Amino acid sequence: MKMSDVAKLAKVSPATVSRVLSNPELVSKETREKVMNVINQVNYKPHIVARQFRTKETKIILVVVPDITSPFFSKVLRGIEHVAVSHGYQVILGDTENDIEREKEYINLLQQKQADGMVLLTARLNKTEMEEIADHFPIVLACEYMDGLNIPTVSIDNISSARKATEHLINLGHTKIAHISGPLHNILSRDRIKGYKQALLSHDLEVESAYIQEGNSTFESGYHQMMKLLAFEVPPTAVFAFNDETAMGAIRAAKDSGLSVPEDLAVVGFDNIKMSIIHEPNLTTINQPKYKIGMKAMELLLGLINGEKLTKKKIVLKDELIIRESCNPKLKAGKTLELI
Repeated sequence: MKMSDVAKLAKVSPATVSRVLSNPELVSKETREKVMNVINQVNYKPHIVARQFRTKETKIILVVVPDITSPFFSKVLRGIEHVAVSHGYQVILGDTENDIEREKEYINLLQQKQADGMVLLTARLNKTEMEEIADHFPIVLACEYMDGLNIPTVSIDNISSARKATEHLINLGHTKIAHISGPLHNILSRDRIKGYKQALLSHDLEVESAYIQEGNSTFESGYHQMMKLLAFEVPPTAVFAFNDETAMGAIRAAKDSGLSVPEDLAVVGFDNIKMSIIHEPNLTTINQPKYKIGMKAMELLLGLINGEKLTKKKIVLKDELIIRESCNPKLKAGKTLELI
């Protein structure tokens, strides 16, 4: 079944059928319904390759993530998907597994025009390479970012978020506060360390280098780094973790060491993944507006694809400290805040 066959059955021109499929708002409601009735009756499917050849569009968006197993990205991806689908685009997912060569392979797909644009949820390429690609193809960076990068970006302020998390522990009376970071090649890890240090220094607390342990963003690294911290002659009484999975690993290490959380060790995570409210104790954490990050990133990308001049390239969204049981013993007998 060809478009011309649909046109004959609907008694309209092939151009009208094409408009119904690509720009329905340009066609009257009566004609649109007539054409769609025929399309549904004969189960007509547009020839994708022919459409690409004719319009030079794939109607495909490529989204590249650093680790598909991370629960953080699921809501970001949903935000991207909902906006993309509502504008007639399909989303294809690429998982780099934190491998820069894999990231380059996915970018090659964009350069081969197998997608109309790309949302990067990771940034392992250097600034020069990124800007060179962005000069020729629609690209938006979300979640991660680079200083001075002239590419549309959506994120939160990780420095102020980390400072807020650490200050919460300070306000609870803790002075021996450790930090289990993510990989230090990651700008998010470095920014969260900055925020952690800023909070300590602003309250005249010493930054002890031994209290900063590099992890790899996983439950296992949180467990092992916490075990190391607890082995110190003067162990910390609180820990701010790079993300919620790391925080949960730290809590397990404390429990296996015979400690109680939060009575013996207070713990703050980051991201507010779904497990943070299911975990025992419920996890105090920084909430990132994950769904909104995805939505805003896709909206920016659509603007680039459509040739619009973006008035605002850098979007910094608001985070929130969600206070639960892992820092505050009083909350165990009281209410637990809802997951955002």
